Amino acid sequence: MYRTRTCGDLRLADEGLIVTLAGWVQKIRKMGGMTFVDLRDRYGITQLVFNQEVDAELCEKANKLGREYVIQVTGTVRERSSKNAHIPTGDIELIVSNLNVLNAALTPPFTIEDETDGGDDLRMKYRYLDLRRTCVRKNLELRHKMAFEVRRYLDEQGFLEVETPVLVNSTPEGARDFVVPSRMNPGQFYALPQSPQTLKQLLMVSGFDRYFQIVKCFRDEDLRADRQPEFTQIDCEMSFVEQEDVLDMFEGMAKHLFKTIRGIEFKKPFLRMTWQDAMKYYGSDKPDLRFGMRFVELMDILKGHGFSVFDNAAYIGGICAEGAANYTRKQLDALTDFVKRPQIGAKGMVYARVEADGHVKSSVDKFYTQEVLQEMKNAFAAKPGDLILILSGDDAMKTRKQLCELRLEMGNQLGLRDKDTFACLWVIDFPLFEWNEEEQRYYAMHHPFTSPNPEDIPLLDTDPGAVRANAYDMVINGVEVGGGSIRIHDSQLQDKMFKLLGFTEERAQEQFGFLMNAFKYGAPPHGGLAYGLDRFVSLFAGLDSIRDCIAFPKNNSGRDVMLDAPGVLDQSQLDELNLVVDIKK
Repeated sequence: MYRTRTCGDLRLADEGLIVTLAGWVQKIRKMGGMTFVDLRDRYGITQLVFNQEVDAELCEKANKLGREYVIQVTGTVRERSSKNAHIPTGDIELIVSNLNVLNAALTPPFTIEDETDGGDDLRMKYRYLDLRRTCVRKNLELRHKMAFEVRRYLDEQGFLEVETPVLVNSTPEGARDFVVPSRMNPGQFYALPQSPQTLKQLLMVSGFDRYFQIVKCFRDEDLRADRQPEFTQIDCEMSFVEQEDVLDMFEGMAKHLFKTIRGIEFKKPFLRMTWQDAMKYYGSDKPDLRFGMRFVELMDILKGHGFSVFDNAAYIGGICAEGAANYTRKQLDALTDFVKRPQIGAKGMVYARVEADGHVKSSVDKFYTQEVLQEMKNAFAAKPGDLILILSGDDAMKTRKQLCELRLEMGNQLGLRDKDTFACLWVIDFPLFEWNEEEQRYYAMHHPFTSPNPEDIPLLDTDPGAVRANAYDMVINGVEVGGGSIRIHDSQLQDKMFKLLGFTEERAQEQFGFLMNAFKYGAPPHGGLAYGLDRFVSLFAGLDSIRDCIAFPKNNSGRDVMLDAPGVLDQSQLDELNLVVDIKK
């Protein structure tokens, strides 16, 4: 056998045992006539000892080892005289009697340690080396455990795991598709699924009343920390359910994951918040509720006092940062520069300090009496030592989003966004449609199969923009980790939805005829939800990017720098696919 034990499981109780280990050389230290080697495998590190006086030939062989050599050793477990409290095997060492070099290795381009000297690009190029680092490996172990617990929970709830195709037809709306040319059908293309949405609905029509799969999805969109061109969903659907049934089921799954993976038990139901309230009080449909600073609207208090910026504004709102009145002028100027950045777009910021005696000192004092400023202070329930920050603008929604960025920045600066604290909520009652000003038409905020709130169905004919969707998102710490809806199962209502979205009857039949025809054979009421597994894992791991919990991710340009993909095709392949590549510069 290559090994009888692993490098992470030997303890003092094993003293005197003769064992065989195999792994990679982490580090070599030579001290007088002794050579110490740290041997690493997936399970941990064990210190190996070679003694020049006991076996000079063996010690000389050990001295020729290099970092990342793959070796096999046999030896006797002994208690260490100088123990290492930082590793689980730190009480023992292995006195080596036999060394076998299984594979020599080049010196790696960066150190295989948690605090590595390799930059992102270098580590992505040599990702197979990066994966040897303990911190990266732990992320993938966490991912495995979460996927295992998801399957266990859903199996216990009667769900069936069913695989759906990866080569499907292209769908409109949403993000851009990744397309795949068909050799056997010249001029025609498959698309990689953005989600198994229509397929899981067909499974409901087929009578599989509880379906799930942990599935790859593909979207050709601009990348950021929580996006990759290929990502993994925990995709779920249920028949004969209403919104409450779905929320209860998948809140239960989230609580199961928190308890089994993080040891956190949520005994109370998750908070629920309407989309309207989320936007009004936090400027985001995924508010981070680990801290307060809820927006306060100040139009009635601050408008009409001669300060033209506020007098001409369509919205004035602010936040109160508790205990931040000690911010210096330099810090406040930096915050002003922050909100004026092009990606945020505010024109400026007004601030007010609540002093120790309760007096309010503002950057626009000359326009406001202390009486008005006290009224503003009371609107925030601000206390001495608090700092009030105010933005205004001619578009309420845009200004709220700017204020949201300022709120999150203050949360960061004041240390209020602790990665080991979790604030979970459901955001409900999203708008069913969003209006595209350029195209002068409605788009589905979620997808064309989302059911309207039953109370709002009459508004489809009179005021579509006011219709609420029977949809919901789960938000944790300001991250949308999952979302879904109750689906339309009535053919007539689905036809009306397509018309409102600008689909001709022919186009609707071309794109979704298979689903609409299936509904004619008896579709049950159904709904579901999809969690982003990558986002869920990154939250549990305290990561800033989902890339760090994916084995082989793409970079910010959508490239796999390790495989050097995407790449060009040989002309013979292009000919076989009947493709002509014409790159327009």
